[in-house]
Amino acid sequence: MKVLVLNCGSSSLKFQLIDMENEERMIKGNYERIGGKRSCLRFNIKGEKYEIEKAARSYEEAIKTVLKLLQDPKYSLISTLEEIGAVGHRIVHGGEKYNKSVLITDEVIDEIKKCIPLAPLHNPEGLAGIKATRKVMKDKPMVAVFDTAFHQSLPPTAYIYQIPYKYYEKYKIRKYGFHGTSHMYVSNRIAQILNKDIKDLKIINCHLGQGASICAIDSGKSVDTTMGLTPTAGIPMATRSGDIDPAIIPYIMNLENLDTNEIEVMLNKNSGAWGVSGVSEDYRDIEKEYKQGDERSILALDTQAYKIAQTIVSYMVPLQGLDVITFSGGVGEKGIEARERICKYLEFLGIKLDKNRNNVRACEALISSDDSKVKLYVVPTNEELMIARDTYEIVKNI
Repeated sequence: MKVLVLNCGSSSLKFQLIDMENEERMIKGNYERIGGKRSCLRFNIKGEKYEIEKAARSYEEAIKTVLKLLQDPKYSLISTLEEIGAVGHRIVHGGEKYNKSVLITDEVIDEIKKCIPLAPLHNPEGLAGIKATRKVMKDKPMVAVFDTAFHQSLPPTAYIYQIPYKYYEKYKIRKYGFHGTSHMYVSNRIAQILNKDIKDLKIINCHLGQGASICAIDSGKSVDTTMGLTPTAGIPMATRSGDIDPAIIPYIMNLENLDTNEIEVMLNKNSGAWGVSGVSEDYRDIEKEYKQGDERSILALDTQAYKIAQTIVSYMVPLQGLDVITFSGGVGEKGIEARERICKYLEFLGIKLDKNRNNVRACEALISSDDSKVKLYVVPTNEELMIARDTYEIVKNI
């Protein structure tokens, strides 16, 4: 069976076609600037990169273009859409309703809609992708894979906020966590690499990218994670503040006369490494300035490394021990310097990075020294493959 994986962003459509017989990725692509005049479709087939400029005013137009591309004889992917057995959709928020991936029905769509207030920047786009795909592919089975599902194993001690309990009862305000598909993939993969049963492992995965979260995983289950009710919470990120003193928010609102929308933009798009450094939203640019001695870039990246290391140590409490720390996500996989900054703070625990082994980017690698008390690994994530696997397991017997 071939599974089409779709991930709809605010103005983009990321996609992959995966042959589940051998889990081969046939094509990977990204349709950018949907709704704009200069939409661009970039894709990769067996290492060959292509780019097509074609306007897409809606997700429906973008999906039609992608499906036409998949059937283009020039690329020898599929002859007809009948070769696609199912479609897997990444959905950010599933609330408390879903602790696993599900076949998409009208009821599921209604539940995703109910979660829009919890993920206003993500769930509407996911729903738009489902609607567009249903219209184009009609009766093709589709599966929703939720970022929050993996974290439904969190105990109440980890997910309840110390605010009046009525807000949890009335509005389900609690920690949900995100990047669950990535954390699940990496934890299962490191168990394979170590040739151990995941039930015997205590893992901390650091998914570090533009968005970033850390997850404590015990026996294959999430027991705590940094993102909360929304993806703004947790460790500081590229443009998101992460956890701050909540009193800062009304204080700045009063000083600057900001409304709720403006303060939300400030916390999500103008904070983090970008907000402190003033350099760029791109970690590569900030890293360049860091090496040239720019004080604010040094402050931004050193502070983030400190917060990440601090969180890693704190997550040894719910785990009651630690076997392995993994680094994934764009920065986690490629950031040689970032990993070194983080691990320096952990040396007092006997957690030691090997600088020579750490000189790797975007590949599976042991990066700890032989005498380190905890193993350190780089494990590139593969969320699309996890989505495809879940989709396949759900629809294979339909």
